[in-house]
Amino acid sequence: MYLGVDGGGTKTAFVLLDDDNKIVSQHLDGTCYYIEVGIEGAQKVLHNGIQAVFTKAGIPIQQLKYAFFGLPAYGEDSSMLETLNAMPGRLLPTQKYQCGNDMINGWAAAFGGGDGINIIAGTGSIAYGQRQGKSVRCGGWGELFSDEGSAYWIGRRGLELFTHMSDGRCEKGPLYDIIKQKLNIQQDLDICALVLSDWKGERGAIANVSTLVYQAAQQNDIAAKTIFNDAALQLAKIVDASRKQLDYVAGEPVNIAYSGGVFKAGELIMTPFKQAMAHFSDDYQIHQPQTTPDVGAALYARLLSAQ
Repeated sequence: MYLGVDGGGTKTAFVLLDDDNKIVSQHLDGTCYYIEVGIEGAQKVLHNGIQAVFTKAGIPIQQLKYAFFGLPAYGEDSSMLETLNAMPGRLLPTQKYQCGNDMINGWAAAFGGGDGINIIAGTGSIAYGQRQGKSVRCGGWGELFSDEGSAYWIGRRGLELFTHMSDGRCEKGPLYDIIKQKLNIQQDLDICALVLSDWKGERGAIANVSTLVYQAAQQNDIAAKTIFNDAALQLAKIVDASRKQLDYVAGEPVNIAYSGGVFKAGELIMTPFKQAMAHFSDDYQIHQPQTTPDVGAALYARLLSAQ
């Protein structure tokens, strides 16, 4: 059995693959983002998920061949690496697993371990790619001053737009009423108490506002559409910087894939994203990922086991 774990800002997905790469069982749990839930909280999610996915499969943990844990924020604080690497160790022998950043899951899911660049736009945003043995990450510096084009970034821009509409700094569009209705805002300034006091600026809650921006854009809110256009450009910039760091030469095809909840917006994000990519280079070839990031993590576990 090969175990893949895809940790994200809002959820953690577990999957077991057999020797034929067939899914044996899956499990979904809460976020293991340790910056938000703490090390104990993250460890609890991982331990519960490991046990649950093996229980669902009716297979003892001892049948595990190898596992890969793609964890959010892994590698972004070198002092935490030893702690993060040890989290699965209470249940699994250390020689049977490896931890890394969750960006690797999306890349492995996209190309099955082949060369190319995957851009993730979920709660946060980041790109990871490999070419001829060289790897690179780009973006993903955290929501406070990075994660451009992510659901958090879109949600924060949507909240900002609401305040501008309330102030009269821009024309009121559908987003104004959507936010008031969906978030049960009686007086416009109540949004401050909601976001700062009730949500406490929580990352996932702000990211969820991106769905309201999407609804407004679907109702032809021009300002909301602009947010998605801007997000697409930011994501394209992250990809293009990755291409340059991987030393692709002119005329060489560059395989690109994408994953994360932002891309569920469909053509609202894909059309401007493809336009921006074409502006940067004619060599980009954009593909849908071959599978999901949790399965990608399990496929990567298989690759690691063979090394």
